[in-house]
Amino acid sequence: GLFNSRITFSSFPISYIISFSSCLGDRKRSLRKNMATSVQKKDPFSWRETFISAFPKVIDVLMSTDGISNIEMKDSLDHLKACIEYTVPGGKLNRGLMVIGCLSHLSADTSEQENAIILGWCVELLQACFLVADDIMDGSITRRGKPCWYKCASVGMIAVNDALFLESLIYEIIRKHIHQKNYYMNVVELFQKVSYLTKVGQCLDTITGCEDPKDLDSFTDEKYAAIVKYKTAFYSFYLPVGIAMYMTGIDDTTLHDRAKEILLDMGHFFQVQDDYLDCYGDPAVTGKIGTDIQDNKCSWLIVKALSLATKEQKAQLQANYGRNEEAYVERVKQIYEDLELKKLYSKYEEESYSLLMKKIEGLQGLPADMFYEFAERIYKRKK
Repeated sequence: GLFNSRITFSSFPISYIISFSSCLGDRKRSLRKNMATSVQKKDPFSWRETFISAFPKVIDVLMSTDGISNIEMKDSLDHLKACIEYTVPGGKLNRGLMVIGCLSHLSADTSEQENAIILGWCVELLQACFLVADDIMDGSITRRGKPCWYKCASVGMIAVNDALFLESLIYEIIRKHIHQKNYYMNVVELFQKVSYLTKVGQCLDTITGCEDPKDLDSFTDEKYAAIVKYKTAFYSFYLPVGIAMYMTGIDDTTLHDRAKEILLDMGHFFQVQDDYLDCYGDPAVTGKIGTDIQDNKCSWLIVKALSLATKEQKAQLQANYGRNEEAYVERVKQIYEDLELKKLYSKYEEESYSLLMKKIEGLQGLPADMFYEFAERIYKRKK
């Protein structure tokens, strides 16, 4: 059975770090201290070992799909199995763990825990699908501390089909495991809708960086917010929570909208962190080499730089941003330093986090601890 599996993966250390800010005031510190006690009881990341042990269930669906002969399709199945094993389980697994974590907050009933873990892996499959495709489009070199999947020997552009396959596998898994559940259609439609919105966001992100001639004037706060909302926030934050809500019978639109408002804000906060770490993070910690400057990405750093830059600095950014040569990249980074964007980021992080705490504090109809937990998880993150 799922929970009796003895399979372990030594590459997934159990870690749970809660960072505390000293500048949010005594009341806020007290609130977070109380929240931490609650998190200890319902920490989704304590499920990590059980979650990882369920990963073979993903492979099982591939190898036992109706209508596919393991003999006739052996070469294809071997390749796709290698793709799943390489691209799906190597990350932090935060999105997948959020499903079982939310479920434990929303219901004391343990009968759906196995399905929550399976659906958590479906979220990780969607994440893998997007990352494989994103790495190809961005020409990225590494992902999670190793070569991107398309960079692996004998893979190349087959990775395009692999990305499509990873998403298709989600629906095979859902059909096999929860087809008879009353929340089946809600979960299927949620995956479809979120996948659709994310692809629209990915399109906006890609075409914004591919404008010819290059026009940094289009890099506005509004454009950035739209990219982040659709490309990142829906699938990274709302999807796992929405799944758990539907699993526990919460299909009230008002409650979903309340959760979504906070979770999309959390997603924006998360993406700003990602943009900062792309430039200033340690590749040995983040697991990837940042290329936002070279890729002409509409990132938080360039948007803020353009809003603060002098006419001369804007001209320099226009001339150097979006070019691969290291000298151009360093010129952009020097302007970032001159504009003190590190200091601006620290201020943004504190103010945004404080605002997020206030929104969660005022939440009605859903357990606030669930949202505090995820906010604490990403606050001051380094990867």
